[in-house]
Amino acid sequence: MLIGKVVGTVIATRKEEELEGLRFLLVRGLDLEGKPTSTLVVAADAIGAGIGEVVLYASGSSARQTKVTKDRPVDATIMAIVDEIEVGGKLKYVKE
Repeated sequence: MLIGKVVGTVIATRKEEELEGLRFLLVRGLDLEGKPTSTLVVAADAIGAGIGEVVLYASGSSARQTKVTKDRPVDATIMAIVDEIEVGGKLKYVKE
C-alpha cells in the first residue's frame, strides 16, 4: 500500500458501465515527512474519504480486492483513512 493525500475529485459522467457508482478522488503521494511526491493518481474511493485526508491506497491488481472494486477495471483504490503515522518511535502524522 501507498500513502497519499486526497487533493481533489474527478467527475466522469460518461464512463464504462463497470465504473458506474464509483466515486473517484485525486490522490497525491506523500513521503514519510508528509511532503508531496510527484505521484498523482485517480483512485476509486472504497471507504468514503474526503479532500484533505491522508489515506492508504493500493494500485495494480490489489486495487480490485475490495468489495466495492471487485472485478472492476480500476488501477488504484483508497482502502483506509490514516489516523497516525509513527516512524522510529516518533509521530510523523496525527489526524486532526
